[in-house]
Amino acid sequence: MKLTSKGLFSILRYKSPAYEPTNLLYKQQCRTIVKTISLTPTPTSRLLSSSGTAINRSSTSYITSKSISEWQKLLGLTVPTLRFIRRYPTLFEEFPHPKYPSLPCFRLTHIATTLHNQELILYQTHESDIVQRLCRLLMMTKNKMIPLQSLHPLKWDLGLPDDFDRNLVNKYPDQFQVVKGSNGLLSLKLEQWHEDFAVSELQKSNENGGKLGSSSSSGEYRQFKRGQTALVFPMSFPRGYGAQKKVRAWMEEFQKLPYISPYDDSSRIDPNSELMEKRVVGLLHEFLSLTMYKKTKRNYLRSLREELNLPHKFTRIFTRYPGIFYLSLKCKTTTVALKEGYRRGRLVDPHPLVRSREKFYYVMRTGLIYRNKGFDLIPQLDNLANDGVDGMEQEESEEEEFETVDECYEEETSGVEVDSDED
Repeated sequence: MKLTSKGLFSILRYKSPAYEPTNLLYKQQCRTIVKTISLTPTPTSRLLSSSGTAINRSSTSYITSKSISEWQKLLGLTVPTLRFIRRYPTLFEEFPHPKYPSLPCFRLTHIATTLHNQELILYQTHESDIVQRLCRLLMMTKNKMIPLQSLHPLKWDLGLPDDFDRNLVNKYPDQFQVVKGSNGLLSLKLEQWHEDFAVSELQKSNENGGKLGSSSSSGEYRQFKRGQTALVFPMSFPRGYGAQKKVRAWMEEFQKLPYISPYDDSSRIDPNSELMEKRVVGLLHEFLSLTMYKKTKRNYLRSLREELNLPHKFTRIFTRYPGIFYLSLKCKTTTVALKEGYRRGRLVDPHPLVRSREKFYYVMRTGLIYRNKGFDLIPQLDNLANDGVDGMEQEESEEEEFETVDECYEEETSGVEVDSDED
């Protein structure tokens, strides 16, 4: 079976347009935090992972250079797809077609196949976690449903398998159903409310004594449960910003406001009140907490604005609360991240799926940096499939500048609609 562009589109559909920032405050923030999250898998690794999935779906387990030439626009590349694939010899092995020797073909290398299979096993092992994460996301929405066209771009960020809208729905019909929404779009609907899921990550971390295990945080949470105090958000300000008296006073007043759980009904709250603003901060905090990398593209959140009952210009929240959120503006794309999810540029509590992706990312970068020797390096990389990734930080740090240039080079698109800062 020939893998056509239509087949790949089923994997890569709903690609979001790029965004070129103009807000000076965004740019100032970007300069201070862009390197903090650059060591996590890049948009390029997401595209390569999608390409690998497409190859595995082919009945021949390989693709021809002719078929992948149709992928350039779908992948959003500014370079020919053939050139893109050849840049990663540790992931894609090139060989002549069995019948037409002059036609180049590509299949996954042994290490890429091994890592792909390990990822599939992780999806099975952590299926209950995936189901809970998806339930909690639906529980935060007004009608307990989300259009599939808004949910599909979030698969990578939420750690959902590629076929979640088919397999999970069929396997858990008491939890999910695919229905047609009032807008005519196919949507994933929650069938059953789970009261035990309706506890936010902020509540959990405070109930357990905070991320650092402080007894004071635990005592504050007991007071919060008795209605004697408000639940506060962890904050980490850019250097010099948090020391300003006006900022400190404003944040103290904000923290004193009642905490509204993102799973509670907010329809009776004045949409223009400070209480609603804190509710929005709490919802965005919870949403990012549910993602694998504690970050997502701003456009993905914008596509869920109505479902999550967010105000029209909710993205200004990210610059109003730089102690909680920070923005990355790399590759003309605005990405928002949760500050407390990172420490010294690394995820505080990485999911096993993240660890697996880090291996894939390391293999990808190794092939890119040493592309002329990439195939010769595969025997050494094979050991990585069964080992950890703790030894990779130093090399990644040394190559950080190289990675930043490459990531934007691959992801930069032309002729797309530039997103504005106004919702």
